[in-house]
Amino acid sequence: MTDQPRSFLRWREIPGGVWALGLVSLFMDVSSEMIHALLPLYLVTVLGTSTLTVGIIEGVAEATASITKVFSGALSDYLGKRKWLAAAGYGLAALTKPVFPMASSVGWLVAARFVDRIGKGIRGAPRDALIADLTPVGLRGSAYGMRQSLDAAGAVLGPLLAVVFMAALANDFTAVFWIAVIPAFISFAIIVFGVREPERPADLRQVTAPFSRAELARLNITYWMAVGVSAIFTLARFSEAFLLLRAQSAGLPVAVVPMVLVVMFIAYTASAWPAGALSDRVGRYGMIVAGFVLLMVADLLLALGTEVLTVMIGVALWGLHMGLTQGLLAALIADAAPAELRGTAFGVFNLVSGVALLAASIIAGALWDAIGPAGTFLAGAAFTAVALATLPFVRWRTRRITSQSSAASPRG
Repeated sequence: MTDQPRSFLRWREIPGGVWALGLVSLFMDVSSEMIHALLPLYLVTVLGTSTLTVGIIEGVAEATASITKVFSGALSDYLGKRKWLAAAGYGLAALTKPVFPMASSVGWLVAARFVDRIGKGIRGAPRDALIADLTPVGLRGSAYGMRQSLDAAGAVLGPLLAVVFMAALANDFTAVFWIAVIPAFISFAIIVFGVREPERPADLRQVTAPFSRAELARLNITYWMAVGVSAIFTLARFSEAFLLLRAQSAGLPVAVVPMVLVVMFIAYTASAWPAGALSDRVGRYGMIVAGFVLLMVADLLLALGTEVLTVMIGVALWGLHMGLTQGLLAALIADAAPAELRGTAFGVFNLVSGVALLAASIIAGALWDAIGPAGTFLAGAAFTAVALATLPFVRWRTRRITSQSSAASPRG
């Protein structure tokens, strides 16, 4: 009896727990993006909040998520358990959703947004480490890519559903916010009842002090190089808010500017899983190089393009680069980190990426004010070129370490 041929995406081989985590991400993103697509408008037009306050709220919220990730990842290594930390993060986010329709002041909304981002921070690193725990090494690209695709699909569906329900309910913000509560609690139910954490191997070393010098030294040079390259690369992929501003400056009517994000996330959704699956066959680095090149082309189009069509092509390429890089960088971290330190590894990776993203957005905003859109996106292309130039060295160093380890190990 011959084996059945494998599908390219290898969807039958992906463990059920990873599929469940993908659906968890999908439903939570639908809920969150339904609210986030409307929240700035609600704050300004209904509650009379200034745009500066909106910016401060978003900046503090995202910084909180980045900081929380590093501690939750380390805690999952210390406890030797990941599912219930991830579930706590999703549960906390679900519990904040009813606050949005019930809030009568900006203070309540700020608190809800803050707690929601703490929930995101708590779940991120343990969930990513759990995917590595559940998935065979040769399938990790496909697994991380699938989760990223479902996550991005939620980011497409959320704003679209917000538009549909706002039209159907005569712009009733409160009613739409209540509808957004439903997928959040579906997400929490899936992770509680649909995900089973694998038994911790008996011979796996216990981690007692994840942030100690001895433990961090166990994260090898390949890991730290991947973190460093990702940080440089993140300086080039600043907040997607600048894509919206660029489309508007090119002449796209304000009413349809949100469709920029829909185009970007459709490209992201369509590419993440195939890119991950292909990386399992041809290697991670080639796909990441392709993603870096796509970002450079996108930045050049966004910097030099004068027509709306050119800008939208740049936006679509931006989404493709996200699909070719985000899941693969996660798979690269999973490949490089010791099993018992994966939570800490993902936490540090997410923290560094979050700080770099904050710096990138500040730099991008300063360049936009001083030079204009072209300066912002040309700087993005330059940062991408620097990150791209470091990749061959990372790959060479990785192969050298691997060959040295092979030569030093006893032969059977």
